[in-house]
Formats: sequence, structure tokens, C-alpha cells
Amino acid sequence: MQELGRILILIAAITGIIGLLLFFSNKIPFIGRLPGDIIVQKKNFTFYFPLATSVILSIILSMFFNLFRK
Repeated sequence: MQELGRILILIAAITGIIGLLLFFSNKIPFIGRLPGDIIVQKKNFTFYFPLATSVILSIILSMFFNLFRK
């Protein structure tokens, strides 16, 4: 039962961190505007693929989860 409690606390913490990042995302200047992010704009069409942002976010989350794995 304690293991379930720890998992729920971890999920709540991660959800809170994601919520804060979304709330303050306009104030963080480099999120979504890194070199390597793909933006294609046409007349009636815009395609946006944040490739570099995704890679950096993946590295940060991997390091975070490796810290708490043990």
C-alpha cells in the first residue's frame, strides 16, 4: 500500500511541474524557438514541429527519472 502512495505522490508532483511549465511557458524565451525546430508557413497552412525542443526535453526528463529510479 505504501508503494501505491509513493506512485500517486510522484504522479502528482510530475503533473504539478508540467502545469507550472505550461503556465509559465510564455515567459520562458527559448521553449519552442530553438534552432532545429521546424516551422513551415504557407498562405492557409502552418506546420510546426519542435524537434530540438523535444530532444532537449527528453534529455532533461530522462535525467530526472534516472535520479528517482533508485
